[in-house]
Amino acid sequence: MKLYLSSYLIGDYPDRLLSMAGGHGARMAIITNALDNIPLEAQLDYARNKFDPVAYFAGYGFDASLLDLRYYFGRTAPLREVLLRNQVVWALGGNTFLLRRAMRQSGFDQIIGDLLAQGLVYGGWSAGACVAGDSLRAVGVMDEPDATAPSYHLNDPVWDGLGLVPFTIIPHFQSRHREAPAAEKAVQWAADHGIEFRSLRDGEVIVRTARKATVLPRLS
Repeated sequence: MKLYLSSYLIGDYPDRLLSMAGGHGARMAIITNALDNIPLEAQLDYARNKFDPVAYFAGYGFDASLLDLRYYFGRTAPLREVLLRNQVVWALGGNTFLLRRAMRQSGFDQIIGDLLAQGLVYGGWSAGACVAGDSLRAVGVMDEPDATAPSYHLNDPVWDGLGLVPFTIIPHFQSRHREAPAAEKAVQWAADHGIEFRSLRDGEVIVRTARKATVLPRLS
């Protein structure tokens, strides 16, 4: 199993990710569903004028394209076929609970384990990293569990993560990020409730190869 989980953006080890994926030109599917509560036109305007994730990852050597899990709600077999065409699946930041619900409704959470066993790399930043953990309870302190968007029919939050690592991931800890104060509260909540967690500062990443997960420190 190969994982690359970042607090923010690609983190300080992009060459490590590229190597895990097989090198320059590796195909990457970018899951956008953590942003589904933002109107599409606003997302497109942001991509045109401020930040385009496809261009961003292309700058690091990836052949990237966007993947909207809503097209695969109730259609897990076609989703599996799409993912098998890629070397990396990357989940963007945004609302953790929308992303997790999209993974439930599309069946992503049912097939990702098998795909990782076949060599697919799972990566993500912020919400995309959080869902890889075993629980989202502490994350609920810093995010909105009840966020919704068109096409979502699950009424209740999904509190369990994908379980790709045996702990909770809390991003933006002690960072220059607007969610840093909320991350402090989430860390305290996890500690108070005896939840095993790993807090990440922006720049830090968790890398897992085989059975071992390692936190790589911030370089700058």
